[in-house]
Amino acid sequence: MIRDDRSYPLPLLRKILTDVKTIAAVGISPNPVRPSHFVGRYLSERGYRIIPVNPGHAGKELFGERVWPDLASIPPQAHVEMVDIFRRSEHVLPIVEEALAHLPDLKVIWMQIGVENEEAARLAEARGVTVIQNRCPKIEHQRLFGELRKAGFNTGIISSKLR
Repeated sequence: MIRDDRSYPLPLLRKILTDVKTIAAVGISPNPVRPSHFVGRYLSERGYRIIPVNPGHAGKELFGERVWPDLASIPPQAHVEMVDIFRRSEHVLPIVEEALAHLPDLKVIWMQIGVENEEAARLAEARGVTVIQNRCPKIEHQRLFGELRKAGFNTGIISSKLR
């Protein structure tokens, strides 16, 4: 069940999005209309290195990076600091276990909007990894760094007309 009462201190979110440079995006899609692709592209355009992880597209290229079949296949030299999970909640635990086992520079597990797994969160936090659940780093980045207007949100105009 997704909890609506979870809040994260703004300084924590700002620190994560300022300090992290390399993000492995698990479940990212090469299809430009999929939300995962849009998030990955946005973050890539903001200077983050996005390492795509999707077994159905392994070996292809996305955002200038090779698509990997799983987290274990990413070389340690990639220095993945954050894993952004675009998978259903019930699939999160094995992803977190794999990240903890194979990513030596891991600092953050981030679960997208609608994704929560308390068991995985407890496991990661016990290993000193920060966990964010049911949030989107793109939305948080826009909110914290003043870019919501650029995405067409919070324009102050309420209308269904095209201008």
